[in-house]
Amino acid sequence: QVQLVESGGGLAQPGGSLRLSCAASGSIFVINNMGWYRQAPGKQREMVANIRSAGETNYRDSVKGRFTISRDNAKNTVYLQMNALKPEDTAVYYCSADIYSDDGPLRLYWGQGTQVTVSS
Repeated sequence: QVQLVESGGGLAQPGGSLRLSCAASGSIFVINNMGWYRQAPGKQREMVANIRSAGETNYRDSVKGRFTISRDNAKNTVYLQMNALKPEDTAVYYCSADIYSDDGPLRLYWGQGTQVTVSS
């Protein structure tokens, strides 16, 4: 069984920084894309950033230049460094990963979510 466990959320002041981590564990054969999504109250979940297994990255326009996604393939972990945080970044952040497990086809897995609140 595969699971994603996130950590690193919390409260930050405007202009501050937070770093999110998401570790995949279980019967993993290979991980393709990994990414971060967020969902603010009353809004739809939206893509924040994603990263391919070879390292190519993609960001939504509103976080470009402020957020950096990275991954450690040896640790099956994806990170999101968030700098210059704004109140509009407040949301529950979810990690995602396309994973081939040892006994199954390619499937999209989600973390449980971690709250990020940006407020003075």
